[in-house]
Amino acid sequence: MEKRMVVAQQECPARQVPSGVPALIPAGTFVTINQALGGNYTVTVNGNMMRVDGTDAAALGLEAEQIQFEDRGDDAVHQDQIEQALRTIFDPEIPINLLDLGLIYGIDINGSKVSIRMTLTAPTCGMGPVLISDVKYRVAKVPSVTDVEVELVFDPPWSKDMMSEEAQLEAGLFF
Repeated sequence: MEKRMVVAQQECPARQVPSGVPALIPAGTFVTINQALGGNYTVTVNGNMMRVDGTDAAALGLEAEQIQFEDRGDDAVHQDQIEQALRTIFDPEIPINLLDLGLIYGIDINGSKVSIRMTLTAPTCGMGPVLISDVKYRVAKVPSVTDVEVELVFDPPWSKDMMSEEAQLEAGLFF
């Protein structure tokens, strides 16, 4: 995607890169779109790099990504819906979702609270805080989820063997 400039149509939630700290882009602000990958946008606003979730893209005048979950009417949090949300989050450098990439080590559901243990492809990955923020943001969209906690772990260290076979094929690593 070639860089392009848009004007925020309305206030737009964003997260600062690389810290993942939530921010708001005011309506009427000029925004440079640097990258669109995995449904998310990496943008520059007044010299600051930010990440805009694809579900919020309409605020920038772009087509918003729709994430829909079946309402099961039981007010329970369902693991398959948590996994559905995680499959919509892509590593910023490898266009494979976090679940198939093998970065999610565990999902625990306690009532309406979800705790996720995850890792990074490399301990020094500068996008770690942004990915954690992405996980919290998207998993919080699952019905009945009121709190999302993410623990970053590095044991065991991630390796390509943790990827699904489909992800290995997509990345050209499966022979």
